[in-house]
Amino acid sequence: MFLGIRNIHFIGIGGAGMCGIAEILHNLRFKVTGSDLSESDTILHLRRLGIKIYKGHSVKNLGASEVVVKSTAVPDSNPEIIEARRRKIPVIRRAEMLGELMRLKEGIAIAGTHGKTTTTSMIATILHYAGFDPTVIIGGRLELFGSHAKLGKSEFLIAEADESDGSFLTLYPAVGIITNIDNDHLDFYGSFEEIKDAFVNFANKIPFYGFSCICLDDPHIQEVLPRLTKTYITYGIDNNADFMARDIKINADRTEYNLYWRDKLIGPVQLSVPGKATVLNSLAAAGTSLEIGIKFKVFAEAIYKYEGLHRRMEFMGEFNGAKVYNDYGHHPTEIKTTLQTFKTVKENRLITVFQPHRFSRTELLLDEFGTAFYNTDNLIITDIYPAGEKPIPGITGRLVADTIKKFGFSPVSYIADKKEILK
Repeated sequence: MFLGIRNIHFIGIGGAGMCGIAEILHNLRFKVTGSDLSESDTILHLRRLGIKIYKGHSVKNLGASEVVVKSTAVPDSNPEIIEARRRKIPVIRRAEMLGELMRLKEGIAIAGTHGKTTTTSMIATILHYAGFDPTVIIGGRLELFGSHAKLGKSEFLIAEADESDGSFLTLYPAVGIITNIDNDHLDFYGSFEEIKDAFVNFANKIPFYGFSCICLDDPHIQEVLPRLTKTYITYGIDNNADFMARDIKINADRTEYNLYWRDKLIGPVQLSVPGKATVLNSLAAAGTSLEIGIKFKVFAEAIYKYEGLHRRMEFMGEFNGAKVYNDYGHHPTEIKTTLQTFKTVKENRLITVFQPHRFSRTELLLDEFGTAFYNTDNLIITDIYPAGEKPIPGITGRLVADTIKKFGFSPVSYIADKKEILK
């Protein structure tokens, strides 16, 4: 594999899309090193595995590296990238490395603006309990594995297909899932039409023996459906899809529905995680699982065991009698979905603390943030998390708070430092 290359260096190794790939390569007996600007639980996990990780970026970190993998957040001005190119060491994006791993397997790639991580982890859980022993690379930590990744022995590799920089088009999966298409990452694509074109290209790369599983409830997917040229199946709640959920009941601790295939009842499904979005993600998992030959009974038992992801509506504990949850969602659509779920299943007052993610996203979607928080009773906005970006003049957390007020939501305040909130 890789024609004798053994030494692989990751710049930004702690990133959600990087750490899983690094862990898989380490478990495949490659010598993996990495660097990152900050410490995190992910970095500590990788170090415990025996991976050498440097804090900060320096030309010395490259050592004997034969290939360098970079995350989207790492600029070309990074000293390690400059040194690697000076030494003629190949520098590739994370999706290219994922594509090489997937090339040796039957790939199941999950794409979509929202719901990728949850859907990926659901499919991984199902194939695990079905006895398939898949290789898994997820953008969040799945408690079932205690990690972002797992090296399996079967022919299946399940992974997220990250559309943020277009690099998901370097993947060649046998099965592709598209959960939805939304107007994120406009800083890269330039227009929403380019985003839709990218997802069409992703679906049309599926080989003749594979298929796509796509959400028919999404209006933008409906729009591009006539342009798809390869085999696909559909799922949804509100439209006449191939796989449908009906008789949905959402409670505080579980969700129930009946699964139908082309108007024929297959059987009841129970989920341990609440919310309409969870139902849609489980339908993608159902369609994929049943289509590759997993029996419904096996699917139903496995999906019930799925307990969610780290930082996806994750219960953290209690503070002064209030239950505290953590959620990674940072796009206005994701925020609306999460808050709607809490409003549906929780009876108490809802207080939300939101840290905007990326200056570019905040600037492009500012008005959408203005209407995203109507389902909370109180809102606190903090300063923007840069995620490797340089500040944009005038784009601040205070601007987000002022915009939300402009759209008529008054119980919002701006507190720059998160540590000040608890005082």
